[in-house]
Amino acid sequence: MALAINAQTIENSSHSTTGFINSNGTIENSSHSTAGYIRNDGTIENESHSTIGYIRDDGTIENESHSTIGYVHDDGTVENSSHSTIGYVHDDGTVENESHSTIGHAEGVNRRWAAVCFFFFKFN
Repeated sequence: MALAINAQTIENSSHSTTGFINSNGTIENSSHSTAGYIRNDGTIENESHSTIGYIRDDGTIENESHSTIGYVHDDGTVENSSHSTIGYVHDDGTVENESHSTIGHAEGVNRRWAAVCFFFFKFN
């Protein structure tokens, strides 16, 4: 088993580890098995390297067909394609649902990447 270098821990609301995200964009589950990748160009891939979506520079999240499915704003607000708020990623790494209930923690993780982990890979 290869150890993750510079990995940040993804935790659920009880602070139990549910995954890791490496500085190179590799997303791992709690057993360190690869769950997916976030590429430098914003492409999101599953564990088989199939493209499942994209993160655009403006925070727009698209599916594999380039249809917009959500947004991650600079303030950490996460919205669906209809611009309804579905969650928040705070500066301290706390991830909340639309009702402000904590669903997880991703301290030190890029907000957009944390949103991908919680809203694409369901690490909560």
